[in-house]
Amino acid sequence: MSSKVICPAILISAPASGQGKTTITSAIARLHARQGRRVSVFKCGPDFLDPHWHKLASGRPVYQMDLWMTGEDDIRRRLHAAAMQSDLILIEGVMGLFDGEPSAADLAEKFNIPVLGVIDASAMAGTFAALAYGLRHYRPQLPWAGVLANRVASARHAQMLEAGIAEPGSWLGAVMRNPALTLPERHLGLTVASEIPDALQRLDAAADALADTPLGKMTGEDLQRWAVEFEPASQAIPVAELLAGKTLAVARDAAFCFIYQANLDVLKSLGARLEYFSPIADCALPACDAVWLPGGYPELHAEALGSNASMRESIKKHWHADRPIWAECGGMMALFEELICKNGQGYPMWGLLPGKVRMQERLAALGPQQLTLGKETLRGHTFHYSSAETPLQAVARTARPGMSPSPEAGEAFYQSGSVRASYFHPWFASNPVAASRLFLNEALT
Repeated sequence: MSSKVICPAILISAPASGQGKTTITSAIARLHARQGRRVSVFKCGPDFLDPHWHKLASGRPVYQMDLWMTGEDDIRRRLHAAAMQSDLILIEGVMGLFDGEPSAADLAEKFNIPVLGVIDASAMAGTFAALAYGLRHYRPQLPWAGVLANRVASARHAQMLEAGIAEPGSWLGAVMRNPALTLPERHLGLTVASEIPDALQRLDAAADALADTPLGKMTGEDLQRWAVEFEPASQAIPVAELLAGKTLAVARDAAFCFIYQANLDVLKSLGARLEYFSPIADCALPACDAVWLPGGYPELHAEALGSNASMRESIKKHWHADRPIWAECGGMMALFEELICKNGQGYPMWGLLPGKVRMQERLAALGPQQLTLGKETLRGHTFHYSSAETPLQAVARTARPGMSPSPEAGEAFYQSGSVRASYFHPWFASNPVAASRLFLNEALT
């Protein structure tokens, strides 16, 4: 068994969403990567979008971690591996520090990782210190790195904020308000970094701003104050190569970009060969045994997807040949007959599933889910702004943790010939055997 490894690590959190956690996490990663340090970044919770920015900032793959969805052993294994090949580990929290079950604070306590509190100070003065004190002391055992003021108006404003801090050693500086540091957003979260022409320049600007703070001036030696001892996890159970000899075509472009790096790793460990294609730009599927249509933004590219007749016919040919297709969330949306956008405009889709999907202003579903197929259970989550209107009957349903499947709280799992589809986003590493069955022609329920 591997031995313990020591590496500096911090968990970046905040009192609530929208405080600038992703910008600050990416800025720290970019700053230290520019200085030649190896930075590993993780994201708390089932988030597809923030990791795009973290990957650009660090130049390294980014993985999710969640005490329920990915599990403690998976987290321990990834942290230990990262510590062996990194000079700094960053973990971006989810929502507010104590929000959710489990929360970012739970993860910090479990692995003894110091918390950096990021607070949007744009509309406060003395209250900043109260928030910082509350984050620090709400849980007495919480490991603490310090607090950073974000979106500060002026040097005078920063002085006022610092003066109120009860523990001066907690003050790690102020990042001034600057529109150039803003990471653009849309429904579901941040815009994918690859779609922003000046994405790297934005991260460099954020890193430059951070460099003027006590946090940004820390050297590799200074970072050792946050050194954490990472213990090895138990030996992972070897994964049988259940997809050996199979080629999986994976949709990956601006319309289908919600892909966990860990899911790709699992498919490779199962023996699959991965071929990527663009349903927007390509004319046909690559030669393959199965297709994976992941989530993303088909609603933003509905016209292009609907008008790519050659790709539609290629996917239908694959389906008529009874070859497996796994479609999750946005991937499933493209398989219906019509996609209706929020403005009421409808676009023809690929027509493998009867019915239509309709975009709406408010979230239709959000939260952790698990899917049981036969004797196997996959953990994951759901997060979507559309609803499906279809005569298809669900062959199974997901359930919230600790609950039984139900139409009110779970997502439908549809099957039509060789198509399996759901709004459910699975974390393949939670059950590689179950994940492999999504890409094989065998009974699932």
